[in-house]
Amino acid sequence: MTRFVLYGGKGGVGKTTVAAATGHRLAAAGHETLVVSTDPAHSLADAVETAVGGDPTEIRPGLWGVEVDPQTGIDRYQSLFEALAAEFSDAGIRLDEDEVAELFTSGVMPGSDELAAIEGMATYVESDRWDRVVFDTAPTGHTLRLLDLPSVMDRGVATAMDLRDQVRRKVNTARTMMFGPMARRRDDDPDDFTAMRERMERVGTALRDPERTAFRVVTIPETMAVRETERLVGKLREFEVPVTTLVVNKVIEDAGDCQRCLGKQAVQADAIDQLRASLPELDLWTVPDESGEVTGIEALEKIGTHLGG
Repeated sequence: MTRFVLYGGKGGVGKTTVAAATGHRLAAAGHETLVVSTDPAHSLADAVETAVGGDPTEIRPGLWGVEVDPQTGIDRYQSLFEALAAEFSDAGIRLDEDEVAELFTSGVMPGSDELAAIEGMATYVESDRWDRVVFDTAPTGHTLRLLDLPSVMDRGVATAMDLRDQVRRKVNTARTMMFGPMARRRDDDPDDFTAMRERMERVGTALRDPERTAFRVVTIPETMAVRETERLVGKLREFEVPVTTLVVNKVIEDAGDCQRCLGKQAVQADAIDQLRASLPELDLWTVPDESGEVTGIEALEKIGTHLGG
């Protein structure tokens, strides 16, 4: 069992339920566990029937939950570029609010949802507070942008730092000409931009380390969902993210005498066979279809019995 488990997949397949059930299972086994929702459409609080906010909240002994606050990530990185604008101002280069905003968006580029998610992920990847951390990620497109974000931000921040260094060199040259070598500014101390680049590098490394991270794709046994799952696994492999498991949710186990249900069950069986054939190297777990909303600790405990880790 890795320390970090990420659940991803298309919207509506039950990622939050499976992530919460995994968290409950790990906590019941004695691991201090945190479930982190990085999906902007948070539903973790509904799944556990407990108020969950931007700070870790204890759901039951050993199990904690947090719904990442989008504004936290935005504020953290916006402040870096505001500090950069202030440094430019000291050098006689003045930027108005619109120009600072343009520098921020052109330098960082991600949307606020992904920015918040990567900030939340960085916070809890670096924390030693919990034995296990389970991430409930946003639907596929958001997840892929999230996984690319450390390298995207590295490029953006590198550009900003290069621009800053150019300005610093010009300022130092002017100071030296006017006041001599002792007037040069010392710029060899660690700064927030360097710290951010190192932080993103640590997150990217953790996400690609099979000793620490496992990515589990949640899907449902339908033809379109199977195709999207195959594409997602392919993309995750391009990012070198260790994909280990397929979790097939909402599987009909007992169709009874219902002819329509029997027909749907046969379609589901074909979809599961297709997944086994196209992705044979991945573990495949099936979770039975439950009527109605799956919420509350008792329901999550039942779901957890179908999850192998």
